[in-house]
Amino acid sequence: GAVLHFEFNRADLTPESSQRLTRVAEALRAHPAARVRVAGHCDERGTQEYNLALGHQRAEAARGYLVALGIEAARIETVSYGAESPVERGHDQQAWARNRRDELIRLR
Repeated sequence: GAVLHFEFNRADLTPESSQRLTRVAEALRAHPAARVRVAGHCDERGTQEYNLALGHQRAEAARGYLVALGIEAARIETVSYGAESPVERGHDQQAWARNRRDELIRLR
């Protein structure tokens, strides 16, 4: 699936993320029965409550963009994992940057 990255403490989409979502929307249009889950993730900094909320905002940003491109909202589910599922375990800028992400997973 596609991975979108975010700046620190932000939930707005980068131009690169917008391009990736445009490709995801094209794939969803080509497969009308397909659904997608957008999982929002954060780096380890911040409280659990804050990171769950930020992960939700990140997932909803991607969902909103796909809906704006004409994908039915019912085909897109969102979930926030906050900082609970890091893709990189380090405690530095590189790890944090990789962990601030949305992961889009195609559902059957």
